[in-house]
Amino acid sequence: MLFPWKCLLLAALAVFAGVSMPAQERVVMPQSFGKEDRHIFPRDPRQFHGWRHTGADAPLWSVHPELPNDVFTFARLRYPVSRGGRWTADYPEAELNLSFRMHQLTAIQVNPYPVIVDIDAEQLRHYPFIYVSEPQRMSITTEQAMVLRDYMLNGGFLMIDDFWSEEEWAGFMPSFKNIWPDRDYVELKAEHPLFHCVFDLPEPPLVHSDRYCREMREFGRCGLGNETKPDAATPHYRAVHDDRGRMVMLICLNNDMGDGWERESSDPWYFTNVSEKLAFPMGINIVSYVLTN
Repeated sequence: MLFPWKCLLLAALAVFAGVSMPAQERVVMPQSFGKEDRHIFPRDPRQFHGWRHTGADAPLWSVHPELPNDVFTFARLRYPVSRGGRWTADYPEAELNLSFRMHQLTAIQVNPYPVIVDIDAEQLRHYPFIYVSEPQRMSITTEQAMVLRDYMLNGGFLMIDDFWSEEEWAGFMPSFKNIWPDRDYVELKAEHPLFHCVFDLPEPPLVHSDRYCREMREFGRCGLGNETKPDAATPHYRAVHDDRGRMVMLICLNNDMGDGWERESSDPWYFTNVSEKLAFPMGINIVSYVLTN
């Protein structure tokens, strides 16, 4: 078995009241991820300060003292990019907010300290779920693609999020084919269990950024070129499976789930209609499905 941790609990039915947990004796802390450009990524993302983001207001909670290591940890992939690309989109609020909502709404024990991992087999193997943001300018080597492929075929999972239109899909395709030279994706339909395993979603959600929603509500138009393209109007959930039929990669094209998590407090309308209704339910469904299938 790839991951050195025990089986996690099934997600409970969602409720909107937090459950108090016993005081924790020990929390597994992520490594210090050093400095990149001008930004330092600390062990606790709440201490991060860079661009418009700060995680200082994110809640902190305890996990069960008898299970200090048997927790779900949100792990974000740091990957090489071509010019103009970034792997940091929506960091750190996206992972902090989703982690808190999972702790609040499910029976899964959730690590309050998300981590960043590199394309390194030893780092990856500790985390069954890895989040990848804005993949359209991902620029990985053949060796890195092999590390990611081996990680997934040995029990891991990648969620690909936050890109729009066939143009940005085409930008991701070289990395996809580098990882999967002999596999293809399948388009998930609305009846797939992924959309119903915890929250029963009537259709695959389309999660727009808060800026798109705000400008469309105020002006009837938006200046974000990628989200407003005609071929970005339909969400696509594309999955890759291993030889046993286990989902090992989920590609959320024409979606910005990370913004739905990150920007939950940007305004009450966005929280009620996007974060609470679409982004958090879909995120919780994805994690729960991955951990139990």
